[in-house]
Amino acid sequence: QLQLVESGGGLVQPGGSLKLSCTTSGQALDNNGIGWFRQVPGKEREGISCISASGLASEIATSVQGRFTTWRHNPWNTVFLHMDRLEPNDTAIYYCAAATSRMCALSLLSDFASWGQGTQVTVSS
Repeated sequence: QLQLVESGGGLVQPGGSLKLSCTTSGQALDNNGIGWFRQVPGKEREGISCISASGLASEIATSVQGRFTTWRHNPWNTVFLHMDRLEPNDTAIYYCAAATSRMCALSLLSDFASWGQGTQVTVSS
């Protein structure tokens, strides 16, 4: 399994931006689709974005379309989630996860076998 580590979370005011990173320590990510998910305690985990191993295909959840984007830099073994115009209901723990294949789809949660520990994002004034 891949050891994924998220970073970049924090406290931001409504309307602000954050960029989250998902990386590994020495393991290659370029054979795996990577998804971003978020979860609020007591609620179901929500799929946010998914990007193929090549970076040529991506999926963004309807709830964040137009505000969130994802891309990857495979030489750095890093996948990014840029979040713009953040709202209080974006507050959650954000996780990245690696799919078992080069493609991924947010609807196929069972395909994500490796998960990071999560990074807290809090949107509040």
